[in-house]
Amino acid sequence: MKVEKRKDYLSWDEYFMAIAKLSAMRSKDPSTQVGACIVSNDNRILSIGYNGAPNGFSDDDFPWDRDGENLDTKYPYVCHAELNAILNYRGSKKDLEDAKIYVDLFPCNECAKLIIQSGIKEVIYLSDKYWDSDNNIASRKLFDKCGVRYNKIKLEEEKNIEIDLK
Repeated sequence: MKVEKRKDYLSWDEYFMAIAKLSAMRSKDPSTQVGACIVSNDNRILSIGYNGAPNGFSDDDFPWDRDGENLDTKYPYVCHAELNAILNYRGSKKDLEDAKIYVDLFPCNECAKLIIQSGIKEVIYLSDKYWDSDNNIASRKLFDKCGVRYNKIKLEEEKNIEIDLK
């Protein structure tokens, strides 16, 4: 009897998005956990990142609030997943050119500029819950003018991926 290959394996897009989601689980942010995975044209993982406090800023002292005076909230301090994935990359900047970045949340305008400047040419995202925000409108304008493609991940069906670390 001939054994056939598994049919329920992950597609490349599902695999890299799952790695972005797994990376997001490292985030200490109590309200929004975001992960990013940068991938070369030949499906090699170049770098990963997640949103969090800058190096040297204790997670225990970090202001995780969303509301209040700006300097008492997380917003002026937090490093986004895309920024961390780009900065975590230890190879040649040339290797990021034409790469893809998988993110579970569509990039803000500041991250859009970093993505463009790094040479990444495609953004694949899972959620765009801030679609109508000024930041995301600016992101799409930047990507459109600078030739960066962006697409919501195409899933044939929603998958719940469970990892057992026993």
